[in-house]
Amino acid sequence: MGYSFFSLLKKDFTMMLSSKFLLLIVGSLILYSLYINLVYVRTDQAIYPVYLLDPAESIENISGQIIRVDNMEELQSHTSDGYAVGIDATGAAPKIIMTASGLDSTDHTRTAYALSLLSPGQSTPAEVIGQNSKEMKSRREITSEFLFFELAAVGFLGLASTLFEEKYMGVIRIHGVMPISKSLFIFSKLILFLLADLVFAFLLTVINLGLEAGFSVLPAILVQTVILSIIMALVGFFCAVWLPDFKQFSLLYIVFAIFITTPVFLVGQTSITWNWINYHPMYHLFMAIKNACFEMPVGEPVYYIICVVSIVVLFLVAHKTLTREMAKEG
Repeated sequence: MGYSFFSLLKKDFTMMLSSKFLLLIVGSLILYSLYINLVYVRTDQAIYPVYLLDPAESIENISGQIIRVDNMEELQSHTSDGYAVGIDATGAAPKIIMTASGLDSTDHTRTAYALSLLSPGQSTPAEVIGQNSKEMKSRREITSEFLFFELAAVGFLGLASTLFEEKYMGVIRIHGVMPISKSLFIFSKLILFLLADLVFAFLLTVINLGLEAGFSVLPAILVQTVILSIIMALVGFFCAVWLPDFKQFSLLYIVFAIFITTPVFLVGQTSITWNWINYHPMYHLFMAIKNACFEMPVGEPVYYIICVVSIVVLFLVAHKTLTREMAKEG
């Protein structure tokens, strides 16, 4: 059995190389890291720029963060993006001018922030908690997003594409008449793809968070990587065995990438709230990775119990589907 399992690992590793999956992993790592370090963290992320039209300079002791403009046209131009806030002080009382963002809560926050800058000395001091700078917060957020996308979407596609290649080559048909354990056939693929995901998670975290911050969050991130990687690999395995060709799988992948993961990103990274998202399993997996990146508590015991049960059920379903496919091919 040991020799058979070693042979399966060797064969699956060769298939990974031929399917360019490892090349995709390396390319994704380089692309994500370059984007984070050269683009994302260097983007000016000043919160709600505030512009003031006060030609008579009637308002004194304003915050240094306020940007003065010379005329109404310039004020309206700067505040047309639904993000910046304008203050018109040409009348008896300052008037807020801004384009609605679409969320009342956000617009109220923008208004309160702009007015607070008019009299910074009267603002109520806030207790500052946490040790993340703006740059480190951005690094943690974007790293968690890229890691989730890589594990959920690319990992799902990678194993499935490799298995489809084996189907076209007749490998499953050959294994159907050979005395090889179906469980070992699945395990060999899970181990290789899990190792690739762990290496990717390690490098992405350390490169983009730095050695100190990266190593402090690695244990929690690697645990969540194991959970998500195995779940998505088993789902990809089942879909690849169950569906007859890659075209149908591609349609399923599009549905998964757009309609399943998109709501998770919207709720997890914006102020959008949907009550039903709590019943979305991918949302909890995403938040677990995000919390791990921010060194926050990651899931209650029931979360891990559900994950383990889900993995067992997915493995049994994949095993049964593979057995049926091998019997049909044989």
